[in-house]
Amino acid sequence: MKILKLTFYGGGRTVTGSNFMLETETQKILVDCGLLQGKAADDEDTGEKPFPYDPRTVDTLLITHAHLDHIGRIPVLVHEGFRGTIYSTAPTKDIAEVLLADGIRVARGNNHHHKHTNKKETPIAYDEHDVQTAMKLWKTVSYHEPFSIGDDIRVNLFDSGHILGSAMYEFTCGEKKMLITGDLGNSPAPLLRDTEIVPDIDYLVMESVYGDRNHEGGSERVEKLKDAIKDTIAKRGVLIIPAFSIERTQDILFELNSLIEHRVIPPIPVFLDSPLAIKVTEIYKKYEQYFNKNTQHIIKSGDDIFNFPNLRFTFGTRESISIKKVRAPKIIIAGSGMSNGGRVVYHERNYLSDPNTTLLLVGFQAVGTPGRALANGEKMLSILGEHIPVRARIENIRGYSAHKDSDGLFGFVEAMGESLKKVFVVQGEPKAALFLVQRLRDNLGTDAVSPEDSKTIELEF
Repeated sequence: MKILKLTFYGGGRTVTGSNFMLETETQKILVDCGLLQGKAADDEDTGEKPFPYDPRTVDTLLITHAHLDHIGRIPVLVHEGFRGTIYSTAPTKDIAEVLLADGIRVARGNNHHHKHTNKKETPIAYDEHDVQTAMKLWKTVSYHEPFSIGDDIRVNLFDSGHILGSAMYEFTCGEKKMLITGDLGNSPAPLLRDTEIVPDIDYLVMESVYGDRNHEGGSERVEKLKDAIKDTIAKRGVLIIPAFSIERTQDILFELNSLIEHRVIPPIPVFLDSPLAIKVTEIYKKYEQYFNKNTQHIIKSGDDIFNFPNLRFTFGTRESISIKKVRAPKIIIAGSGMSNGGRVVYHERNYLSDPNTTLLLVGFQAVGTPGRALANGEKMLSILGEHIPVRARIENIRGYSAHKDSDGLFGFVEAMGESLKKVFVVQGEPKAALFLVQRLRDNLGTDAVSPEDSKTIELEF
């Protein structure tokens, strides 16, 4: 029998900042190395919070998927001496490279902005060289192709269905198995395959972002999108969608493509105004084999699923500014998803005071972000130093979430059956995590807990 130590250095009772350490007698394995985002980050000012371990002693880093709250601090880890091997699927590596390079650009842009507003600069904790070093340490692996770490641990990847290339990690040591889910996809999803069910797991570490609430279904989601577009056309208004560059943007392009091709809506101008989302969409086109059967079938029939009449990719700043000149009705999809940066804030400044505008929120809005304020019905917003009255119609479509809802999370555990000895519920605000813990205990008799950050647990293998 072996004892493995599991420590939740980030993502214990917060949604973001995932950072879990698994230790054997000979190995230190990290799963994810993410940024804290939203209010949690502001409270601790954690851009520069030191790691609670020495990065030089870490042997292996496993990445579940390429969202910043799972990859954002990898270059900092490298900067501080990590020289182990990084593993992920190929799409995760490609998206991570684009996102981490973009992170440097955004930080520099913020510092340039702060010089003019007397706000303190955020020191950039890494540079291009650190990103390049990370990429050299990075190996890609496929689902269902097990490999060994050290002498005693076998690792296998399963599809979590969350974003392109997202993976759950199964660890086998001796007789027992542990699964760390990363984020779990909202299956069935427009583009991706369903989350796999992994049998015979003893210990489960799972996310709980929506542990206490449910989404609308897929058909309801499309109806809401269609209604918002039709309403925009009738009012000759503007539909703004603050978009998450990965998955959400591609899902929405896919749905718009379908609505326009089936003539449900006329081909009005649609702008994808996010250089990052444009780059990520190109990566999606490269990895069609990761899509579900239905989407692969549509592509084989000759349909470019991310292209349709009147869709324009606005890469440069000048093109972005000139969107204002295009007559309404029009649709603007722009980053960032929580309205806390990116190009969407310029469009919000231009259009939120107009009652003919609809703002469509399509994802999780963290506490402390402008997106959360808008979702909560805030009537005045400070944007780029101006006070803007919010007269626009604010719509929220939860069905586009890339995360399982409460029923989905419960069903995932239920399908795993009797083998589970212990479930660790992480990556949720305390209310969501504790609700799910109670539900699993009450309805399945599962030994479920919500560990606090920095808590170390000893597990028998």
